[in-house]
Amino acid sequence: MIMQDTKTEFAAATSKCRDIFEKKMLDYGTSWRIMRPMSLTDQIYIKACRIRSLEEKKGNRAVDEGIEPEYVGIVNYCAMALIQLALGPGDPLPPAEAMERYDDAIKAATSLMLNKNHDYDEAWRGMRITSFTDIILQKLLRTKEIESHHGQTLISEGVDANYMDMINYALFALIKMAEAAEMGEHEV
Repeated sequence: MIMQDTKTEFAAATSKCRDIFEKKMLDYGTSWRIMRPMSLTDQIYIKACRIRSLEEKKGNRAVDEGIEPEYVGIVNYCAMALIQLALGPGDPLPPAEAMERYDDAIKAATSLMLNKNHDYDEAWRGMRITSFTDIILQKLLRTKEIESHHGQTLISEGVDANYMDMINYALFALIKMAEAAEMGEHEV
């Protein structure tokens, strides 16, 4: 049976992403610390484009990796980007500090989601996973535009808010994918 408890489902999805982030950090260290936020935006863009491509091709893929790992990658690259916005590119971080900063980024995104979800009354539950992909791509184009203006906006939220929204939409997609798998449905 589907949980339908956003806070619990969100915690399960973020836990999965955190576990993968931590394991990859143990494999690669924090080599991503050298990247500028704009480069991380491009990494996220690559992930979102691959998801859209697989959605359009109805899952027909040449690389044996599905959509779910790409959404996890979006969550984790967005967390890295939020860390880089705060610290700027630099030297590798000790693993414990990297995990603490990762947790802070995810907590900020989760807090934003809970507040928006309260106001929007769980509207995301009626959305299609493909819409999450399109919204993430739109947020990426907005982010790139803001980055091209050196982070300056006239009225809009900044890059950090877009990264947090992308985390949340990717987590919503992961939740909906888990629900579909629980009901015996297949990934796109």
